Amino acid sequence: MSKLPTKAEILEWIAANPTLSAKRDIAKAFGIKGAARIDLKRLLKELEDEGHLEKRKKTYRDPDRLPPVSVLQVKAPDANGDLFARPLEWHGEGVEPTVLILPRASDPALGEGDRILAKLQAVHEADHNYEARLIRRIGANPHKIVGIFRKTAEGGRILPIDKGADKEWLVTAAATGGAQDGELVEAEQAGPKNRLGLPKARIVMRLGDPSAPRAVSLIAIHQHGIPDDFPDDVVAEADAMKPAGLKGRTDLRDLPLITIDPADARDHDDACFAEPDDDPKNPGGHVIWVAIADVAHYVTPGSALDREARKRGNSSYFPDRVVPMLPDRLSGDLCSLHEGVPRACIACRMVVDADGNKRSHSFVRGLMRSPASLNYAEVQEAIDGTPNDKTRPLVELVLKPLYAAYFALRAARERRQPLDLDLPERKVVLDDDGKVTSVNFAERLDAHRLIEEFMVLANVCAAETLAAKKVPLLYRVHEEPPAEKLESLRDTAMAAGLVLAKGQVLKTAHLNKLLHDAQGTEDAELIHLATLRSMTQAYYSPANFGHFGLALRSYAHFTSPIRRYSDLIVHRGLITAHGWGDDGLSHWDMENLETTAQHISDTERRSMMAERDTTDRYLAAYLSDRIGAEFTGRISGIAKFGVFVKLDETGADGLIPMRNLGHEYFHFDRDSGTLMGADSGTIITLGQHVTVRLTEAAPVTGGIALELLTLEDAAMPQGRGAFRKGGKPGRGKPPRRKLVQAKKKDAKAKVKRQRTRQR
Repeated sequence: MSKLPTKAEILEWIAANPTLSAKRDIAKAFGIKGAARIDLKRLLKELEDEGHLEKRKKTYRDPDRLPPVSVLQVKAPDANGDLFARPLEWHGEGVEPTVLILPRASDPALGEGDRILAKLQAVHEADHNYEARLIRRIGANPHKIVGIFRKTAEGGRILPIDKGADKEWLVTAAATGGAQDGELVEAEQAGPKNRLGLPKARIVMRLGDPSAPRAVSLIAIHQHGIPDDFPDDVVAEADAMKPAGLKGRTDLRDLPLITIDPADARDHDDACFAEPDDDPKNPGGHVIWVAIADVAHYVTPGSALDREARKRGNSSYFPDRVVPMLPDRLSGDLCSLHEGVPRACIACRMVVDADGNKRSHSFVRGLMRSPASLNYAEVQEAIDGTPNDKTRPLVELVLKPLYAAYFALRAARERRQPLDLDLPERKVVLDDDGKVTSVNFAERLDAHRLIEEFMVLANVCAAETLAAKKVPLLYRVHEEPPAEKLESLRDTAMAAGLVLAKGQVLKTAHLNKLLHDAQGTEDAELIHLATLRSMTQAYYSPANFGHFGLALRSYAHFTSPIRRYSDLIVHRGLITAHGWGDDGLSHWDMENLETTAQHISDTERRSMMAERDTTDRYLAAYLSDRIGAEFTGRISGIAKFGVFVKLDETGADGLIPMRNLGHEYFHFDRDSGTLMGADSGTIITLGQHVTVRLTEAAPVTGGIALELLTLEDAAMPQGRGAFRKGGKPGRGKPPRRKLVQAKKKDAKAKVKRQRTRQR
């Protein structure tokens, strides 16, 4: 377009493209080049003087327009039954706009006073200016109950499944929601709390059979004692929060900090940006920005929000729900870096050289506005040459510099040699009814690795800054394997004819060499499993013992304060260290750092166990209609009572009880962690390929029982008459010939080890 656009056309473009409102974006949209840019600048100045536009550094925004994602308060339905809402973050000087809510069939029922997070679309209708689509309801806080519904003539009662809960809840006939006797239900308190008599509840969701897949995460939440019901004062405190302003902050709103998350992410707590370093002393270097939601601004020491966040320790994630550390008003709104909305943050500016080595870093407390919320897949597709409409304008200026900085960090990572264990992540996919439709292994893209490398570097910077300024903090500690586990790993490697260096300080590079040497051999899986089993569990500590797995001297969690209390403590430390305000570390925080570290390490393990149990139950439910089917897998564990197998198709873990191993007795050798057949001398060890038959899958417990059919593609031997009366296998000793062969094999492994050392 060669001619100058009209003022109306300019306003229409800015309204339709709020993230592309810089003068150069407008010029590009209308094909304005050369001297015509002067006329465009004049038009924009006139629109600004007339009050149609508000200039914010290099971008223009209509001051009387709402951001694309806003918090709304639902009004009472009008005479036609339509739901309207008023925007709670309206800052314009004109008449407050009217927002019509367009509900989907799957949306929950909304009532007067409900607060919602919604995606807005500007329209030009007679009775409203915007149309809203619900993202989620926030701020509601009824007491929740999960239990078994028992029907009565007057309605029914709910027997909670909570441990130690002995009080039943009454449900009137009008509040049963059609629940049937014996169903697992989710209910909420109905009416005020009574001092006398049973409290009343209203059923809000029928979960069906207590053993059904949809119920398993709720059962795990309650079994492990994970708090999933925010106290009233905590929600009231969150609801009273207002968005942070620019006062006392660095203005980062013109920095194109984008968020990259899974496609189904509920919150966005980190954003990043990179650009070439223009310092001539750093040729080929990069400047990397990582901005994290400023949760400490809202969750101050000693507040109700703070006490509840510390109690929870972290968010817990399940296939069908999230139990957040913070109420949705914060986690899903004020502390989520939504596209096009100003949000408070603490940002780290890092300078690295062309080889990925960090040269310097600094922190600022800022106000940012993300131009785009992207997911991993679309970012990877864009960089691979197939961008969509959202990523196309960002490829050259934002995405390519991000990847250039990542490639430099990747080179530095390869030199550092963090532990390179291949741990594929299982993803349980549910349908709308909560039934498992598939179990996939999540694809690992460079987009995932990019974010991981940026976050690791920012975490290192946080730890180094607080240590240098002598401010207390919580380190993320991962200690090296204990001596006995390391010796067991050496024995396993030796049996496979491989070497793990001894007599020197163990480094991750040594383990990586072992994994590399085993790659492509029949013992690769065995070495991988043995290395994984030798690792210690990471934890939080005010003392720095380093992070062995990442091969880092100092490491602290800084990048997810929405979902980890440890990160909130680190943010408060940075506030104290830089003198940014009075919401930094309190005396109580510092005095109780050791207790806090132990507590949140425990809550993290609690969540991991609940998440693992839930996944196991979902997998058992998924496999429950395939009893008798055959599967391939690998032996992942050996015990006195049986063999654990990880199935290739789903990653599910099943147990082969001793009685299902074959027609002979198997002796368990605790030292070698193997089983040996009493008649055939067959040796069962970690990592072997197996074919199994599914004999049992119990969704209630998550248990999966298997029968061994083949071991390393060979059928299991039938034994040589080692059965006692009643058909049970006898307890004969392994044949002497097999024992001798086993010793010879061990001796050969030792010789092979010596030869390898001599090389």
